[in-house]
Amino acid sequence: MNNNLLKIYHSLPPTFRDIVATMRGYYLRSWRYGPETERLVEEALERDRWSPEQWKVYQEERLSFILHRAATQVPYYRDLWQKHRRNGYKASWDYLENWPILEKEQLRANPEAFVADDCNIKNMYHEHTSGTTGTSLDLWWSCDTVRRWFALFEARWRQWNGVSRYDRWAILGGQLVTPLHQKKPPFWVWNRALNQLYMSSYHLSTNLIPHYIEALRKYRIRYIYSYTSSIHTLAQEVLHNNLINWDIKVIITNAEPIYEYQRDNIASAFRCPVRETYGMSEIVTAAGECEAGGLHLWPEVGITEVLEDVKPVITGEVGDLICTGLINLDMPLIRYRVGDRGALSTETTLCKCGRTLPRLNKVNGRIDDILYTPDGRQIGRLDPVFKTNLPVREAQIIQETLTRIRVRYVPTPEFNSEAQKSIDKRLRERVGDVEIIFDPVSEIPRTPAGKFRAVICNLSPEERTKVQ
Repeated sequence: MNNNLLKIYHSLPPTFRDIVATMRGYYLRSWRYGPETERLVEEALERDRWSPEQWKVYQEERLSFILHRAATQVPYYRDLWQKHRRNGYKASWDYLENWPILEKEQLRANPEAFVADDCNIKNMYHEHTSGTTGTSLDLWWSCDTVRRWFALFEARWRQWNGVSRYDRWAILGGQLVTPLHQKKPPFWVWNRALNQLYMSSYHLSTNLIPHYIEALRKYRIRYIYSYTSSIHTLAQEVLHNNLINWDIKVIITNAEPIYEYQRDNIASAFRCPVRETYGMSEIVTAAGECEAGGLHLWPEVGITEVLEDVKPVITGEVGDLICTGLINLDMPLIRYRVGDRGALSTETTLCKCGRTLPRLNKVNGRIDDILYTPDGRQIGRLDPVFKTNLPVREAQIIQETLTRIRVRYVPTPEFNSEAQKSIDKRLRERVGDVEIIFDPVSEIPRTPAGKFRAVICNLSPEERTKVQ
């Protein structure tokens, strides 16, 4: 929604905002679901128990088609391979390892060049995402791609958890469903077309959260899909005031890693399982958590490589996630650096859930969220620093220089010098002897998309290179 339309929307009374949201919901529903949806869902659930050999054949056939289509019918890649040939590079495009890494900046600079010749973007679904750091991407999907993608969602993050799109659900996301300056409820809109209560993630202050809980009760919400930080903020207030007393089936997190202390708090507050999901608008990889706690990759979506300095790492080791999409045939992204770091699982035994889908061991977070130490180490997940019920609502670690780290935190009334010493000690155990500045704040700023960044590295690329 452009700024002018957003201003008009925000000027509407709440009832009319609901009508606008519902109209938008019908539009989205027409793209996402069709007569083929139930068949696609059933087929996805059947593939949950495919053998590795079946997945190998599936991915190889799909990849062969996509690589040939990209090299011959997608302007960006066609030009790339023509340039390779002029320069004497004779390697075959039939092999994935012969393709260069695609960076976000290349996609962002000319997104239409990644759409196949036989497609008209005017007839495609346009996805515009601000990304974690506010840098925008334009993406286009055919109706077939959209429906296959949402069938996977229906199968693997709804039906795996005993809910469906027909249940009433709430989402805490980055859309500006209410004006930022609004101080009174409602901080949400009811989208009747999708049975969805879309709740603002920008109004989650302590004095307003009881209104959120009342809305969840009023609309008889069955499950919640949320940014991890948003549902954790809600959960802390629920625990503090014992606010919830009805049946929520499951909490499904997205967009941000979930740390164990967050999972524990959310599960305790809502008295239900918490399931993590992983994916992105570029739809080149995706994963969902099963009831046994395994984070299973969705092989139909893409091929996931883990590289360090463009070389594959040993399975189980952390590296940059480089992904090749297999579901979007019309805007293929090949060996795309998604901007996250993670590791594939080394587990060879069958998951206790019985599904044979490969497993993603962990996602450490954004590449930009890695801290660097003066002795050349790279530090990933820092959630253990804030474990064991510290009197902090939320916190953010910012690396300002190689030897200076700032800790922004929102304290509870119980916060004291001992709590600060505990955080200081745990942080030093991981990053070494550096200057640590503690900065109490009333709230942690979100990105333009409403996302929470637990760790921020503000070192320049040159500074990072010096210590690698």
